[in-house]
Amino acid sequence: MELHITPQLRQTSAASQALEDYLARLPLSPEQRQDLAARAGAIGSGDPVADLHRVLAEASGRDVQLVAAAAQASVDARLRLMYPQSSTDGATDSTDPAEAGSVVPPISQERGQPHIPVGPPMHRKSMVPRPWGELNPFSRWVEEENRRLERRPSRWRRARKGRAKLAEPVPAAVDDEPRYIEDHLDQSEAPDPKGHWQHTGNVRRITLLILMVLQTSMATYFMSDVLPYHGTKPLEMVVLFLFGLLFLWVSAGFWTAMTGFLVLMRGDDKYLISHEKAGHTEIAKEARTAIVMPICNEDVARVFAGLRATYESLERTGQIAHFDFFILSDSGEADICAAETAAWNRLCRETGGFGRIFYRHRRRRVKRKSGNLDDFCRRWGADYRYMVVLDADSVMTGECLTKLTRLMEAHPGAGIIQTAPRAAGRDTLYARIQQFSTRVYGPLFTAGLHYWQLGESHFWGHNAIIRLQPFMKYCALAPLPGKGNLSGPIMSHDFVEASLMRRAGWSVWIAYDLDGSYEEMPPNLLDELSRDRRWCQGNLMNFRLFLARGMHVVHRAVFVTGVMAYVSAPLWGLFLILSTVLLAAHTLIDPQYFTAPRQLFPIWPEWHPEKALALVSATATILFLPKILAVLLFAVKGARGFGGALALFLSMVIELLFSMALAPVRMLFHTRFVLGAFLGWNAGWKSPPRADNETGWGEALRRHGWHSLLGVAWGALVYWLNPSFIWWLIPIAGSLAVSVPVSVLSSRVSFGRGFRRAGLFKIPEETSPPFELRETVRHHEETPALPGFVEAVVDPAFNALVCATAHAHPQVPQLTQHLREKLVRTALKDGPDALNDKQKNSILEEPGLLSQLHQAVWSGVPEVHPDWRVALARQDAPMLAA
Repeated sequence: MELHITPQLRQTSAASQALEDYLARLPLSPEQRQDLAARAGAIGSGDPVADLHRVLAEASGRDVQLVAAAAQASVDARLRLMYPQSSTDGATDSTDPAEAGSVVPPISQERGQPHIPVGPPMHRKSMVPRPWGELNPFSRWVEEENRRLERRPSRWRRARKGRAKLAEPVPAAVDDEPRYIEDHLDQSEAPDPKGHWQHTGNVRRITLLILMVLQTSMATYFMSDVLPYHGTKPLEMVVLFLFGLLFLWVSAGFWTAMTGFLVLMRGDDKYLISHEKAGHTEIAKEARTAIVMPICNEDVARVFAGLRATYESLERTGQIAHFDFFILSDSGEADICAAETAAWNRLCRETGGFGRIFYRHRRRRVKRKSGNLDDFCRRWGADYRYMVVLDADSVMTGECLTKLTRLMEAHPGAGIIQTAPRAAGRDTLYARIQQFSTRVYGPLFTAGLHYWQLGESHFWGHNAIIRLQPFMKYCALAPLPGKGNLSGPIMSHDFVEASLMRRAGWSVWIAYDLDGSYEEMPPNLLDELSRDRRWCQGNLMNFRLFLARGMHVVHRAVFVTGVMAYVSAPLWGLFLILSTVLLAAHTLIDPQYFTAPRQLFPIWPEWHPEKALALVSATATILFLPKILAVLLFAVKGARGFGGALALFLSMVIELLFSMALAPVRMLFHTRFVLGAFLGWNAGWKSPPRADNETGWGEALRRHGWHSLLGVAWGALVYWLNPSFIWWLIPIAGSLAVSVPVSVLSSRVSFGRGFRRAGLFKIPEETSPPFELRETVRHHEETPALPGFVEAVVDPAFNALVCATAHAHPQVPQLTQHLREKLVRTALKDGPDALNDKQKNSILEEPGLLSQLHQAVWSGVPEVHPDWRVALARQDAPMLAA
């Protein structure tokens, strides 16, 4: 007899198999699975998975009738299976920082639903930005004078009334003059608002200015001797002006590096913030520090690996009780958001960090990174005295973090203390050359900057400690007034925050001698230039604050240096173009010997190649001498970490040639960035890559192809005008001509590792890697594949975690509820690829929607999209670790 399998039997068999698969994904023993399967089968509603959710909900005391899907009622039971030792009443959420930290999270209740707190209780405090007001000082002066004139008649009338009624008491006049903290530093709550270092700093800065002007004046004078008419022609005057401006910019860097060299050779500076050693004194219990890491669509595994290495290093110091960690996410990609939740859970479970490591995901991404930090300050800033800001690729040692806190305690007038991060961790040739450059040359420039700036130093936005009370009071950033591309929310917030901190009387220092602060470099030239495009627009915006009220003169100079770092590119390009035009004019146009009426003697155009060679040699000395001195410094103090003195010297020579080859390419890109900022081209905002990305030939041709054509055409033009001048242009035109292969080959990991095997571009962090960097690599390699949006829908354990970490909003308008249900139906029928990231995030952020979709996908109804069935059948899908 032949048996025919009916569709109903097939559906029953598929539903039973779905129940078995669902139970297999839960952390259950075989006996528990058998018991739950039997109890679910006893209900017999035709949907065994839904019956299982009802059984689980009843076991945890949940009423299935109160929620739209039974899966939402079973979240509590699934969480207890994941965390058997967890408290369901929040009892493990200790208010004592020393007792915080657990391998299991407290499971509390929020709006009748199970909830895992991802952040501490909020303690809201305002952080209100002050409008910038009138940025033009002349207009500001006119407004103030008009205000004074408007008050004079009222004062005269009050005085006249006072004389008429001497017996009557006169009420005190209301002072309606706006008060600015920068105009009343004597009333600032900062212990030393004017700064005890000001006299010394002024002497040093005036000395720097004199050196720059004298050196530039001499160079400009010699440049005038090189020109045919010695700077008397209009075109030559423009060339001389550009030369002087660019040479002044180069001179500032030269004397900064020279000063840094002398300071490092001497070994100390009495004004160094860490000169008065804080020692290993006990950190006060009230000196709570929040370590915050703002992230946005980053490599999740790398971010959490570095954060774990930092956390464990701090734990080894025995001072972990004084610190809390916050991951502040602005990510918009749904898969990354889901992976961040899984990575946070894994980090807390493996380090015992529940209650000390927190995760916050903003729904509304306002003002980018600065807005993310402001959001933290408003929610939890009042609970902490200090805040350490980390970048997504930052790693800091526990010793460095505790030193920063002790330095802040020892210097109550310090508002910000910035460390000098060391670059490490990349393997591409380009990144290794940049790591070598910053490691060898960077200390000279950082020490020199500190020598000139003292308590008005730079702030680079990360790997620094901030005093929260004045930061929240004075450093909120208002948008720049006006319209256009250089107005609105401030993009490069760090320089502005430092200037506001100092304007309020709090000092900003660079602790360049502190070890244990690390970051990573962009892996290739194009990735670095993508970052530079944002920085360019940010620095151009910041320059609008150059004449803002109350800014310290040093921070005004910081705004100038920030903008000159990019504006110097089009100035250099214009200088080269005008020099070519000058050559063409001298070659193609007959010289004018008599330029004035009744001129008795002719003016002979003169070219002095020997003087030009001497000027070029002097300029090259100014550019390259700091690098030579940096190598000499490490050769004297020990070059073993760089592979020895010979390897250090050879690496410097290759780096010099490499930087010369890239300089014209950077010039063209930066010129385009500056023009784009003024013309309104959108700079965009994309997180930089955190891996060793390599540049393909196609991408290089698209980005550098016109550079190569320009270099060849430029060289051919100069050769046609005067073949003897081609040698002067080869460093420029030749570099542009080979920009494509240089960009591609320098991005190769194999070349970077090959140079390492040859002993070149080594740094101490590679020769003898710090333990924290080794741990970062190990944690990154050991991180399993992280789940994404699909796994948040499919995996029972991960689904429960995402539901419990989100905030339920059960009471919504009817229209909103209708749109939510429509979104779930769309996701179910059309599959996950039919949803954009915004729609996916809407599901992830609402436990009810996520539970409904989870239950519907497992129900096996015919309208389930095949992609969901594939996800259910996958055995190698990244799931939540038990």
